Amino acid sequence: MKSMTGFAHHALSGKGLQGTITLKSYNNRFLDIAISLPPPISGIEAHVRDFLGSRISRGKIECTIRARKIEASIDDIVFHAQSARVLAEQLRGLARECSIDEQLSLDTIARFPGIIEMNSEVDELSVWESIMPSLEETWREFEESRLREGLATQSNIANEVKRLTAKLLEVEAQAAAQEKIVYDQITTRFRELLAENYDQSRVLQEVAVQLVRLTINEEIERLKAHFSAFESIAVEPSCGKKLDFLCQEMNREVNTIGSKSMVISISHAVVEMKDALENIREQLRNVE
Repeated sequence: MKSMTGFAHHALSGKGLQGTITLKSYNNRFLDIAISLPPPISGIEAHVRDFLGSRISRGKIECTIRARKIEASIDDIVFHAQSARVLAEQLRGLARECSIDEQLSLDTIARFPGIIEMNSEVDELSVWESIMPSLEETWREFEESRLREGLATQSNIANEVKRLTAKLLEVEAQAAAQEKIVYDQITTRFRELLAENYDQSRVLQEVAVQLVRLTINEEIERLKAHFSAFESIAVEPSCGKKLDFLCQEMNREVNTIGSKSMVISISHAVVEMKDALENIREQLRNVE
């Protein structure tokens, strides 16, 4: 089992790039991927989304990549000299009109938009190839955190399944007692109404009718089959949603046993089983 909650933070070291990659995930019924990238490399979002989507089936996952270029070339900086000359002349003219005697500095001119520009265009494929090894390493750490939490969850669920199995055995052991109670109640009722003058075959017919309505053997057998299916599904990848559906079916069977119960010990066992199922479902909300 894998938990839907995980975290990993890893340094980004790619060709000409430096930064960090962070992966975080939370519980969610469906797959929801949120990606945060710096504007210069926003074009690789589709690659990152495909990478994550192929490795996780459900949960809300947040991927944050912070990256900057650590190698600059002459082509990365563009000076607009003509614009700077025009701007300088206009600023000097404005100073004369305002009778301001102040030397115009390069710093003043460079602050105006459009005078100096940094070329932020990048080759998306090249950036993706540079980032992918670091993303894969981050993913490995992220998966390890999910597996650690998933193993703890799996252990807790296994304990609750053992509790369910033990209580079902108690219910099964009392199934015959429930049938005897039905027989005794009907026989007593016939005696009260007809004294000793009642037809034993009529009693047996009535007992048979009531046993069809109140017997719990079918529910017990279905629960056994569900327990077996639970063990098989639990070892499959991304089993959380299937197991949750199976728990809903188990809960229906347990509720039916409870509604038919005429034995106090069976009713008490049903309460324990419902509590165990609720605990399992609570744990499964965090399983992928």
